[in-house]
Amino acid sequence: MTPGNNGASTPEDDDPFGYLYADGQANGAQPPSGGGYGYPGSVNRVRPVGERQYGGQQAAAAPTAQYQQQYGQTVPQQQSYGAPQSNAHYQAPETFPGGPPTGRQSPPHNNNGGRGRGPNTKGLLIGAIAVVAAVVIGISVAMMNGNDDNKTNDQADSTPSASQSASSTPSASSSASGGLETQSIDAKALNLQGGASLASDVKGADAAGGVYVTGLNTVGASVSWQVNGIPSDGTYTVFAHYSSTSDDQHMTLSINGKKFGSPFSLKNYAKAADGDFAKGWTTSFAWPSLTKGSNTLTLSCENGDNCNVLLDQLWVKQGQVKK
Repeated sequence: MTPGNNGASTPEDDDPFGYLYADGQANGAQPPSGGGYGYPGSVNRVRPVGERQYGGQQAAAAPTAQYQQQYGQTVPQQQSYGAPQSNAHYQAPETFPGGPPTGRQSPPHNNNGGRGRGPNTKGLLIGAIAVVAAVVIGISVAMMNGNDDNKTNDQADSTPSASQSASSTPSASSSASGGLETQSIDAKALNLQGGASLASDVKGADAAGGVYVTGLNTVGASVSWQVNGIPSDGTYTVFAHYSSTSDDQHMTLSINGKKFGSPFSLKNYAKAADGDFAKGWTTSFAWPSLTKGSNTLTLSCENGDNCNVLLDQLWVKQGQVKK
């Protein structure tokens, strides 16, 4: 196609911009005016949009009839431009061998619940369970060891130990929490007043050498003990190991010079016959309040007391206990 009017029957064969070129201008192309393309005798057909058809049925009717008359054959009917085509022999590409797959394809299956490959969560879970189990076992073992230690301490503190009995001065030991376990004293280390004295004739005393305090059955007789290292204010248990054979006895307990609320009971728990002190050894206790630091404990025979006893040991424990 060259610029200018070649006598084409359709606007598509005209160059609407031919007037811009030298050869177009030589052929008489002019800028468009009044709706034309600028060439002399150019086609300017105004139709509504979508009305024109190419290769319509009327234009094809004559050649088709002429062909049939000349050759005696039927020419397949052509459809107009833009009309939907129908072909009974059409087959979809997916029906041919090697064609694209039909239907929606499912994603490849995997063992991660339909997701892509991710971290090994099963291995992580097993590791976490193993760590928790190890922690629980460690705590259980620690608690079992703690219970065994407490049981051992309770058994050891129920009665004065050999090392405590052999000591002539007060001794103290503390628990892991800083609390007082036991402080004890033998007869030889006690402060004796009012006619009280030491003896060792009667067998069965737990104090070192079998020594005990006698002569307490007199008003004004007493024994005293300064206890050091009390960890805090509170209630403590004061124990006494003694021998009693007659009717139930009792003495006055004083803490730092102040009388305790009730007499210290010294009953004949062993049920020994009158005068049989060798078989009358037993233990009694009271629950006074002590203050942090040093405290002076005194057992004295006051008016109204029954003090016919032998005394060989005293000891203190923290809290209200019975042995």
